[in-house]
Amino acid sequence: MSTPKTLPEWLQSIPGLQLHKRSEQWLQLLCPAEQLPELTRHLVEEEEAEFATLLVEESADALTVHYFFYLPSTGNLLELKVEAPTGTELPAISDTVHAADWHEREAWDLYGLRFSGHPFLGDFVLHDDDWPEGLDPMRRRFDGSHRPDLHGSGVDWAPPRLLQEEGAMVFPVGPVWGDFNESGLWLLETPGEQIRYLHTRLFYKYRGVEKIAEGRTVDQGLLLAERFAGASAFAHAWAYCQALEQIAACPVPTRAQQLRIVFAELERIRHHAANIAEIAGSTALSVAKALAQGIVEDLLRLSARLCGHRYFFGVLTPGGLREDLDESKIKLLRQTLPELNQRMQQLEKQLENSSSFLDRIEEMGTLDNELARIYGVVGPIARASGRSIDLRRNLPYGQYVFLSPDIPVEQEGDGYARLRIFFAESRISVKIILELLPFIADGPIQTPCPIQEGHALSWVEAPSGATFHWLRCTGDGTITRLRLGTPGFRNWHAFERAIEGAAFQDFPIILATWGLSIAENDR
Repeated sequence: MSTPKTLPEWLQSIPGLQLHKRSEQWLQLLCPAEQLPELTRHLVEEEEAEFATLLVEESADALTVHYFFYLPSTGNLLELKVEAPTGTELPAISDTVHAADWHEREAWDLYGLRFSGHPFLGDFVLHDDDWPEGLDPMRRRFDGSHRPDLHGSGVDWAPPRLLQEEGAMVFPVGPVWGDFNESGLWLLETPGEQIRYLHTRLFYKYRGVEKIAEGRTVDQGLLLAERFAGASAFAHAWAYCQALEQIAACPVPTRAQQLRIVFAELERIRHHAANIAEIAGSTALSVAKALAQGIVEDLLRLSARLCGHRYFFGVLTPGGLREDLDESKIKLLRQTLPELNQRMQQLEKQLENSSSFLDRIEEMGTLDNELARIYGVVGPIARASGRSIDLRRNLPYGQYVFLSPDIPVEQEGDGYARLRIFFAESRISVKIILELLPFIADGPIQTPCPIQEGHALSWVEAPSGATFHWLRCTGDGTITRLRLGTPGFRNWHAFERAIEGAAFQDFPIILATWGLSIAENDR
């Protein structure tokens, strides 16, 4: 895929900009800081580029910031690389590239990198009541093996409040929940039953996975990538392995590439079935929830029979796979998937025929197309709001280059649209697997992947959306930087806008229809 002709011509007119072609797909731009706002505005508004992720790396006397964008229409990756000497600020881009807002806030909390013009820096990843100011835990001077002796200065922290009218109140939901929900605090501002504003406070279980990875071996890094969010373990492990394979210029055998798709699509089906179970449960449909949970459990058991682990832990390795599928396992897939697919279709019809259920999710938690674009949401959330964005097609990797899977899109952006996307994507995943099985190539499932010094950005379309992994390692296999750009981190940013105007009692239902992962966020 070639870079659009208009892009380099426009870039050549910007003073101080240096262009480097990293690969046929990847164009790197060394960008002066003062050019960032105009350049990123042009990429998003004129070139219709999608913001991918932002990452920071530390050198002896400066921070280097990488802004990644991609062009869905051409499959080109654009990297804006900016140097920020110690003590300097960078201009915020979140006013024009709003999807970068949380990334800039994260960089301030973890690196102490200030973005001039950003109004909401602080008390984000590092809560002021727990973390002292100026700690910057991702900087090299911070020893991640010891707990900080000091506590934060925000002991008198109080929920923010925007609504000042008489009778208005702030109602907290969380961070401690019943059932098995993860820790998150949602502050609902309401004068009665209608939610006027919502403030989301996450990172109660911030684990510092990227900090823990520093100094570890690349094999240990795979364990971290695979286990920080179990519901999408295979997807994140695949992204990590692809980064290592890029660094080593390691070709992956065709059979392994094809089987990776089989495992990834199985994970997608199971992930979506679990979301459907949560939606049914949030509306008190206990039978529908049990039916969906039965499908989830059968998929987990199928996964264990195929590779020895219910969540595909240990299946991936740089250069291929550790687990093969013999003819008996391929036959098992052919026999099992049609029946599971039929059960999913029956469940979908039952839910569609329940008027009381539809009353609870139709026109609920709506995120319209324009807000979805502004916030840069990804995955099923984006596709339910009219955005046909999917890295399997827009930035294809592995054997997806040859498949070009169908991408379902709905326009309403409400809870029912998201439910329909979960069902449609599950059907498509079954179709992808069953159509691929007869063409699985013979041959090995892995090839040696020698450790080399270098860095790479890789990506996959995880069940909840686009995920980007950046890896830098030394020649002896020591990780110096691991960056996990997850769909959970992207989509939580927009969740507040879908809640505004909803009835108070509909909050848990809307939350369920978004299918968001706190584990992917609080990494």
